[in-house]
Amino acid sequence: MLKITTEKLMLVAGIVWAIAGANIANIGLGAYRHDWGWVIWALLVGSVVIFVLFHSRIFQKMVRKHTARIRGYEEAKTNIFKFFDKKGYIMMAIMMVGGIGLRMSGLIPDWFFAFFYTGLGIALVVAGLTFLLRYFRKNTDVVCPVMPNTSARQH
Repeated sequence: MLKITTEKLMLVAGIVWAIAGANIANIGLGAYRHDWGWVIWALLVGSVVIFVLFHSRIFQKMVRKHTARIRGYEEAKTNIFKFFDKKGYIMMAIMMVGGIGLRMSGLIPDWFFAFFYTGLGIALVVAGLTFLLRYFRKNTDVVCPVMPNTSARQH
């Protein structure tokens, strides 16, 4: 079993979330390669809306929840995969299978992936950066790097 110091789980979480987000954003940005003329501006606005919604409504809360859970571990070393809980892994699997399935099915147009995946991916990257800030600053109340007026204490 791969064990690391418990405090390093925050570092692992930050790296995993940032890499996953970068990959998703890359898919979204790749979908922007189509020439949609003026529609691209609406899609860019859509990306910003998706980012704000996912970042403020979902990922900030998840970062707080996982930070509290990780910091609550009492053992000095723990399994490297405990940066997520069981529910987190299930949600990640559902999202990955669903996203891959939708893209492969051809049922959803590229313009949807352009705005949705770009916004979602960037929100995941920011969540990863928040984990990294919390690791390097050893502080559970690190403010969000993108929306500094929203602190980890707000619920």
